[in-house]
Amino acid sequence: MPQDNLINRIRWLMLVRVVIITFLLGIATFSEFIGVALLPERSLPFYYLIIMITYGLSFFYLFLLYRTKNIMANLYIQAACDTLLITYLVYVTGGTGSIYSVFYTLAIIYSVLFLGRKGGLIIASACSIFYGALLDLEYYGVIVPFFAVADDYPFHASYVFSRIFSHILSFYLIAFLTSFVVEQEKRARTMLAEKEDAFDQLDLLHRSIVESVNLGILTVNLSGKIKSFNKAAQDITDYAFTDVEDKSIFELFPICADMLTKRNVWHIPGQNQFETVFRTKKEQELILGCSLSPLKNNRDKRIGDILIFQDLTSIKKMEEGYERSRRMAFIGEMAAHLAHEIRNPLASISGSIQVLNRDLRLSEGDERLMRIILRGKEQLEGFMKDFLLLARPTPGAHAMIDIREIIEDILDALKYVPDWHEDIEVRKSIAENALIYANRSEIRQMIWNILLNALQAMPAKGALNIEAKRKVFNNSPDCLEIVVTDNGCGIAQKDLEKIFEPFYTTRERGTGLGLAIVNRIVESNRGKINILSEVGKGTKFVLLLPIMGE
Repeated sequence: MPQDNLINRIRWLMLVRVVIITFLLGIATFSEFIGVALLPERSLPFYYLIIMITYGLSFFYLFLLYRTKNIMANLYIQAACDTLLITYLVYVTGGTGSIYSVFYTLAIIYSVLFLGRKGGLIIASACSIFYGALLDLEYYGVIVPFFAVADDYPFHASYVFSRIFSHILSFYLIAFLTSFVVEQEKRARTMLAEKEDAFDQLDLLHRSIVESVNLGILTVNLSGKIKSFNKAAQDITDYAFTDVEDKSIFELFPICADMLTKRNVWHIPGQNQFETVFRTKKEQELILGCSLSPLKNNRDKRIGDILIFQDLTSIKKMEEGYERSRRMAFIGEMAAHLAHEIRNPLASISGSIQVLNRDLRLSEGDERLMRIILRGKEQLEGFMKDFLLLARPTPGAHAMIDIREIIEDILDALKYVPDWHEDIEVRKSIAENALIYANRSEIRQMIWNILLNALQAMPAKGALNIEAKRKVFNNSPDCLEIVVTDNGCGIAQKDLEKIFEPFYTTRERGTGLGLAIVNRIVESNRGKINILSEVGKGTKFVLLLPIMGE
């Protein structure tokens, strides 16, 4: 057993010894007080002497316990001293007829407990020798019993030797039986420790698995109260376990109320799986994929339910991006056919109209019709240009380009579009090292579309802010950040999710291709685009493009 535990048990042994001696002292004192003779007057001084010696030895044992490192020697000393004191106690309280011989068994029992079977047998042998010698010496008259007069020994030889034999037999039986019980207890304790260790290992493995998976796992009891909440669940929801412990699962996942009513069809594949929109503690909306199943014990009895969930927000965004790419691929394929079918007739019509416009002298009404035709031709050509730009990359080699030059060139060109008016205030903040390796035509088209979109959002007057600077990230490529801000009409929240879709527009004259082209160019350059807008206050476009993109 561990050293500290053994020392504590030895202290308890000393305390029990002191308690027993104190009890004997109390009985003797009480007997004298009430006038009942517990022992002959001749024996009382020796009786008290034994008690005092035991008190003194107890302090000596305690001193040895802290002064010597050999604890086993300390125990053998205590057992030997107790054997001698018990023998002397038996002698002064009647010898052969003394009832105090029962204390031998106590010495043997604690010897087995502390010293094992070998120590117990040694002390049992010592008790047998001392007790047998005491009774033999009394019988043969070597020593005179305290309760007997000289030459008047009251016991027969058969009684004395049967008493010796029965005591010796009981001493060894007690030693063997106690050692058997102690060994069984040690074996049971060892098996229990092994089982506890195996259980702890299994519990640790279970907890490690549950805490290591990137799936949120929570369990509830039969009342729907949350009883466990793993680390992934805390990371996904931003709720700590203390925030949700013993709360109803319906507070966190209201949809579970409907799912639990369908428990009888959970055996059908897919019936216990669902998706839900979840609002985290930080008020962030996530799309979670969930699976709700019954939680059972080893007897296959339901003791609650278990909910497993994962964050599907990024996967859903990827699916949306894939769907957008699929539509773009379809548009590209359709554009190839449309370009072949429309561009040649459009070129013929355009050339013919230009010849007629140059050679014919038209009336005022016919002149107005001719202008309508020319404007329609220009709109159709512009639409075809945007359509092809959306469907496939602009031809041209990549090169290191200066964003400052492109923005200046676009601002000069914007002053000649119909949407421009002199009340627009333009503010620029462009860093000198605002360079990017990309296709010049695509970058120009991207910035043109964004600035034109901002210009059209301010039909009266307003301020147009343009910023461009390098952004440096620790573990990411250096990026160029382009920020375009206007204080126009803004974009409604319901439209923000659709503005990058082809042909989606809120303007009467719009084609819905401008921002779709911007998004296609940003994606082809492995960049990111973010839009912040509020109706009536304006819109902010933030573009991040890798400086050394493909």
